[in-house]
Amino acid sequence: MTKYLTLLTIILLHSCDMKKNEIVEPKAKKIDKILKMHDHERNDEFYWLNERDNPEVIDYLNAENTYRDSYMKEFKGLEDEIFEEIKSRIKEDDSSVPYKDNGYYYYTRYEKGKQYPIYCRKKDNLKNQEEILIDANIMSEGHEYFRIGGIDISPDNKIMAYSVDTVSRRLYTIHFKNLETGKENSHIISNTSGGVSWANDNKTVFYVKKDEQTLRSHKIYKHVLGTDSADDELVFEEKDETYSCYVYKSKSNKYLFIGSYQTLATEIRFLDANEPNGDWAIIQPRERGHEYSVSHYEDSFFIRTNWNAKNYKLMKTSVSSPVKENWEELIAHRDDVFLSGIEIFKKFLVLQERKDGLINMRVMNWSNNQEHYISFNDPTYSVYPNVNLEFDTDLLRFSYSSLTTPNSVYDYNLVSKERKLLKQQEVLGGTFNSENYISERLYATGRDGVTRIPISIVYKKGYNKDDSSPLLLYGYGSYGSNMNPYFSSTRLSLLDRGFAFAIAHIRGGQEMGRDWYESGKLLQKKNTFYDFIDCGKFLVDSGYTSPSHLYAQGGSAGGLLMGAIINMEPSLWNGVIAGVPFVDVINTMWDESIPL
Repeated sequence: MTKYLTLLTIILLHSCDMKKNEIVEPKAKKIDKILKMHDHERNDEFYWLNERDNPEVIDYLNAENTYRDSYMKEFKGLEDEIFEEIKSRIKEDDSSVPYKDNGYYYYTRYEKGKQYPIYCRKKDNLKNQEEILIDANIMSEGHEYFRIGGIDISPDNKIMAYSVDTVSRRLYTIHFKNLETGKENSHIISNTSGGVSWANDNKTVFYVKKDEQTLRSHKIYKHVLGTDSADDELVFEEKDETYSCYVYKSKSNKYLFIGSYQTLATEIRFLDANEPNGDWAIIQPRERGHEYSVSHYEDSFFIRTNWNAKNYKLMKTSVSSPVKENWEELIAHRDDVFLSGIEIFKKFLVLQERKDGLINMRVMNWSNNQEHYISFNDPTYSVYPNVNLEFDTDLLRFSYSSLTTPNSVYDYNLVSKERKLLKQQEVLGGTFNSENYISERLYATGRDGVTRIPISIVYKKGYNKDDSSPLLLYGYGSYGSNMNPYFSSTRLSLLDRGFAFAIAHIRGGQEMGRDWYESGKLLQKKNTFYDFIDCGKFLVDSGYTSPSHLYAQGGSAGGLLMGAIINMEPSLWNGVIAGVPFVDVINTMWDESIPL
């Protein structure tokens, strides 16, 4: 619904001038509020809007909603038309591609007219009888909000741990169900992050507790089935408030890991999954600036690390001596390639690498060190490993999408290099054909005359590259988060009405490597804003559009971007959409009650 309203707003921006004088826009009143920090005073006249229970705040928000409804009243018919158009493309009775885990095939499916997924499995063969694990449509009855947080099956396939949130605060309650008898365990665990990690004894699980106020994941407990959660043992507490923690199990099912992390550091502990009452051992103690992740294979840990490697490298070490002084280099650091992840199989290692802003998948054979890259044809795309729980297999499952290619799931044979399309997102309505749309990879030059900023763009054939054609430029540029180009059936309503859609891969993200992120943060944050503006100017100068038809969009940290660019270069944009804009940075970051 949010995407639909955003899309509609963009399409109707041409009409703003004729309506702006007809309706009086509500104005929030100003109340002086002097805030002091580090011997510096500032006056925040809108600080009172933080008072969520203040009737005047509610009245103001209602007035804004009324204003919006009045402003858009004459376009209600178009709103309804576009909403039905978007909805008509969605396959309501859809299902996911089944994946195999420990003798069962797992999948989710939807039924027409129902809002929530149904979680299912089949033993050994997809032709066998379906077993419904959870029907969220039934379970959600009576709740205004409902979400399944995680489903984790015991190693013997007999017990299901699952979690639910009925409040919308990401505080999940864990339940246990015997899948043989269908009986629910009376013991539940509240205020968790949602998932559990099973030890190999089929009765012990490890889970993360969250602070009820800040939502920080800070405590890890051990629970034994059949016991009261009040008696659960605290096995780890992250006392440093700048850190959060998590727990997971290795793909080999041999080890359990506890990870502590903050923006600039990681620390990981491990435990033999066959010894749930044993002692956790640290792989490498935390150091500021050192981030790493751990995978297990045979008698070794494989460690992706930024230790003396800004773009990360891959190291190997013995389980018996895991500290970094014993690490051996497998994949060296490269200035032009960012190592974003790995996938380990019995006979193969698959690396996810990012070069020139695009993701590449590199396949390496353990036995002969031969390697190859998986090829992709689109000029700009997204690809990432799907569910790959089987260890002894020659198949890599990955998901692929581009601005013109609907979300697709493939099985790729690591030996023969053949790929099999298992499922592609259906776009209903009978009018979509990917060949009717064109995507391009462009590069804008930054104001320093050197920096090349990638742009991914898509438009329908027939789009006229001139100063009368509308274009929406999207950006984020924060936290090292990559804005990978992906397919959106909702976006078709924009493209089919003559818009081009572009993503500016600006600094602050990590598309071009770690330097790309670090040169768009802290004292260099303005580069994020400059890059977006320079991308907009490049698209205008290249004849794709004009300032009279150029629009900008970003949400959250991207909303901060929008607040900056509309003030720094107001004449470049005909309209700007700032979704939940993070523009009150100082007050927000200093408010310890907010879960950041």
